[in-house]
Amino acid sequence: MIKFLDIYNQDKLLHKSIISDIKKSFKKTDFINGNAVDKFEKDFAKFCKAKYAIGCSNGTDALTVALKSFNFPKNSEVIIPAMTYCSTAFSIINAGLKPVLIDLKNNTPTIDINILKEKISKKTKVIMPVHLYGSVAEIKKIKKLIKGKNIYLIDDCSQAHGAFEVQNKSSKKRIGSIADISCFSLYPGKNLGAYGDAGIITTNNNNYYKKIKKIINLGSSKKFEHDLIGVNNRLDTIQATILIHKLKKLDFYNKKRINIAKQYDSLISNKKIQKLSYSKYCVYHQYVILVKDRKKLTKEFDTKNIQYGFHYPSALHQLKSLRKFFLNEKYPNAQKIANEGLSLPINPLLKKKEIKKICKVINSF
Repeated sequence: MIKFLDIYNQDKLLHKSIISDIKKSFKKTDFINGNAVDKFEKDFAKFCKAKYAIGCSNGTDALTVALKSFNFPKNSEVIIPAMTYCSTAFSIINAGLKPVLIDLKNNTPTIDINILKEKISKKTKVIMPVHLYGSVAEIKKIKKLIKGKNIYLIDDCSQAHGAFEVQNKSSKKRIGSIADISCFSLYPGKNLGAYGDAGIITTNNNNYYKKIKKIINLGSSKKFEHDLIGVNNRLDTIQATILIHKLKKLDFYNKKRINIAKQYDSLISNKKIQKLSYSKYCVYHQYVILVKDRKKLTKEFDTKNIQYGFHYPSALHQLKSLRKFFLNEKYPNAQKIANEGLSLPINPLLKKKEIKKICKVINSF
């Protein structure tokens, strides 16, 4: 079996030190807001080159809390891509705001800036690009577009841990340090994943940091003092302990993902297959190809014991829960990925012979 992802074996060498540190937390009984949470927040902020990081319960809550922290008028508009995970849209609705969809740029997994220009209105309060599959959205261009406007930039980084955006010919900036607020899921299958639900928020703004820190802890920065109406969205100490260890290996495994993607790029050669264009410093949370007869290819994969995935089988406007918000709207590039997208194995431990086998099946189908 060629596994799509193999978290157990990927983390095997870390297990001993992780379990040792978890046992220490058992003795301390600091399960909530323990020392490990503070350490992970500082480590992750340093990794992203951001000033502040706030651990939280999951990526969906990270986005929801970030939006709620601004106290925007009800039904203010938040612009997002039409192809992303449901959490991006749900966070907006749960914050009392209105999602506005933009199609993807042709043959890429990220938002189309030219369409974005046309969709900005007086009600637009936030642009929320998603770095889908680890491919970085054109943040620099978006910033230029909204400069001087009362519009905030909150990026969904849930698939882009460790990715960079090109700033100019000689410099790049880590995702998590370039928006007003950046939100990450730390779901187990992410490039940086916990062993349960977890998330983290980064920012360079001290006021945003202090407010969000309070909101996720029931509106409190000091026990029994609740300055804000908050929520209970804290990151627990055990997950933080695990993430401290896993963060140290993030760049190492991202490099392996990038190497796998390069091999797919060079070895896949079939006119029936369309490859997407990914950003220069993509970290390949997924490597997605487009194939019209997807069912036929997946049958071949099943026969050859090759795992695969769909990310995602529906664009946002096609989801049953969201259809009423986007009646009669069409997003052809997003729909194409939904209909034709197939995620190839991206397990960082894939062997060269396994990659060659996958590509051989693709090329001969």
